[in-house]
Amino acid sequence: MRKKNQAFMGFATLLFLACCLCICKSMPTEVQRQAVNDRPVIGVLTQIVSDDVMKPFGRTYIPASYVKYLESGGSRVMPIRLTHTDVEYENIFKKINGLLLIGGAVNLETSDFARVAKLFYKLALEANDAGDVFPIWGTCMGLQLLTVLVAGKNLLTETTAENIALPLNLTTEAYSSRIFRDVPPDLIKAVTQEPLTGNFHHYGVEVKTFMENEDLQSFFSILSTNVAENGAHFVSTIEGKKYPFYGVQWHPEVNRFQWKSNLNFPHSRHAVQLSSWMAEFFVNEGRRSLHQFDNPEEEASSLIYSYTPIYAGNFTGYEQIYFF
Repeated sequence: MRKKNQAFMGFATLLFLACCLCICKSMPTEVQRQAVNDRPVIGVLTQIVSDDVMKPFGRTYIPASYVKYLESGGSRVMPIRLTHTDVEYENIFKKINGLLLIGGAVNLETSDFARVAKLFYKLALEANDAGDVFPIWGTCMGLQLLTVLVAGKNLLTETTAENIALPLNLTTEAYSSRIFRDVPPDLIKAVTQEPLTGNFHHYGVEVKTFMENEDLQSFFSILSTNVAENGAHFVSTIEGKKYPFYGVQWHPEVNRFQWKSNLNFPHSRHAVQLSSWMAEFFVNEGRRSLHQFDNPEEEASSLIYSYTPIYAGNFTGYEQIYFF
């Protein structure tokens, strides 16, 4: 009987070890959980051409400053046109490692830009909920659009801060935020005291409106605020509480890559450092995404290197623009 018990215990032990091995194989390893993608590709949604002087060049565009901004952070860029099918957008989503929503002026509820952004937003929610990291960044109109997507309605009011550089009024939450918590103390001090952020907008979300909207308040943390020309207190930097979604009402890309002398682009040492920090932060978020193209040929043909920017400094506020 003792031999039978020993044999049974031996079999049970082997069975237990085999089950453990199967479970371990099915669970992500520590290396897998900490995997880093050092060849990230950030998608940039093209903007609709509305200015008559730009229409001869294409239907949509991306200012080159956004492309240079992302590339300076260590990413490559894929332009995303507004003419694909939903299935094609879903396929693109599986290949890129983040999305940048640029500034501009379109209808935030009915435009093609808003429609495609909403599709990527929903895909990103589902992916992140499943542990598949996918970050989204919104600059100026991009921030505004993120608030519309989260709130389900347009809550913008007049918050004009046109062609003006401002310091940021950081909130208490900013100091423990993902964006700002590791910023060197001297740069944090400069951010709050020096005009490092270029503002070029007429509309935004007032702090009071934001705080009164349950969807926005539960989804985003307010990291900074500013005061508009009409005295309106508006939200200027936000960060997702659960999701890697970020928004700035100001333009970090102009600090290093736009130079029109009649526009108030901050170019001080601290302004350049802030721009660099923001670019590297978002690209590093993209490094956490393991999406990839099916093959190197498809990847190469999808990147913005296939396109040539046009000099546009003589008819726009941008030095260079990619048209599509």
